[in-house]
Amino acid sequence: MHTAASRHQPVRASLAAFVGTMIEWYDFYIYATASALVFGKLFFPTTNGFYGTLASFGTFAVGFLARPLGGAVFGYIGDRVGRKKSLVITLLMMGTVTILIGLLPTYASIGIWAPIALVALRFIQGIAVGGEWGGAVLMASEHSPDQSRRTFLASFAQLGSPAGLILATLMFKLVSSLDNAVFLDWGWRIPFLMSALLLVVGFAIRLSVQESPDFLDEQQRRASTPAASSEAAPLAEVLRGAPALLMLAIGANVLGIAGFYFTNTFMLVYTTQYLHLERALVLNGLLAVSVMQFFITPLAAYLARLMGNHRFLVAMSALSIISPYAMFSLVDVGSLISVTAGVAIAILFIGAYYAVIAGFVSEAFPTRIRYTGISMAYQVSGALFGGLTPLLGTVLAEKFQGQWWPLALLFSALSLLSMSCVARLGRDRSVTLPRPLRVQEGR
Repeated sequence: MHTAASRHQPVRASLAAFVGTMIEWYDFYIYATASALVFGKLFFPTTNGFYGTLASFGTFAVGFLARPLGGAVFGYIGDRVGRKKSLVITLLMMGTVTILIGLLPTYASIGIWAPIALVALRFIQGIAVGGEWGGAVLMASEHSPDQSRRTFLASFAQLGSPAGLILATLMFKLVSSLDNAVFLDWGWRIPFLMSALLLVVGFAIRLSVQESPDFLDEQQRRASTPAASSEAAPLAEVLRGAPALLMLAIGANVLGIAGFYFTNTFMLVYTTQYLHLERALVLNGLLAVSVMQFFITPLAAYLARLMGNHRFLVAMSALSIISPYAMFSLVDVGSLISVTAGVAIAILFIGAYYAVIAGFVSEAFPTRIRYTGISMAYQVSGALFGGLTPLLGTVLAEKFQGQWWPLALLFSALSLLSMSCVARLGRDRSVTLPRPLRVQEGR
């Protein structure tokens, strides 16, 4: 018999997934923004802005390299101990590290120890995010009483990404209005320290959600199946039993990750350092685009339910292949309207794709390895493509100054890779669940 509390759990789980991921992505995005605007000057002082920015984006990439480790560690906790416990730990880790970054002395104060400490904290931040995303997606989708609504509910975890970006952009917009010397002295720290308030709110909401019904069913299966105790660790099962699925899932996530950091992190550098646009103008444009993406997310999830997830994702990735040519043509005009419109064209398709890809990929993995499977796919994709995309974009922008076509080709290649992987996953579902896993799967 379902109690009133249990009937409300899908709503609570979706809200907790949204708020939790919003806070964690806020923390992640303020670091990304600071990497573009601050860290190169304060932690990697150099007479050449290019190398300072490159070093700053190097620390940004460190967070992505740490994320697969977080996916493995918290994937194990989520698949064997509980989704909820894993998510509470990641939220506390992320919030604490972000506050410490806001208190960190700069190179001028402690020398080489400043960038070392920044890289160490960034690494821990990456571990936390590596465990957060998969659990948030599953806590929302696995509470769904209707299988057909799982992708829609999973989109609430994806909704946290634009919400976090809106908060991060608003905070940096507020402090960027300060005098430049004040901004570099202490103004940039305010967005990091504000994470303390968000942490309290997110922690309270996350504690109010019950454990995932799918995980509880899996616990019962393991308790009633003698052979279950001898099953391999989830990561070993993913790597040994479903390597084709893992590779395709990694590729399928590229557009949602690398494409997003291309438009929201690299484009901040491109517009301010290479087009010499005002920082406030670019942040205003990105804020408007983030609000647009916030509303795109639930609409895209609804449309995908009508069209079918597979067809919708293929269509969005195909449109993303051609979108950067319009984006750069408009951004190069240099006005607030043209910059906003240009980035909005790319984000329209990336945001729609990102809203649906989590639910699409999670459906492919069986319950007992689902947290580990989708976390590793997402985080390895982030490590290989998310963290390196701003770096590669900066190198191309420096090498081909005044020409944007190499940057557009990079964006198109990322989109084509994801489209190919999604097409294969939808066309041949047998790659998603090899026979040994189907025999063992209890659901």
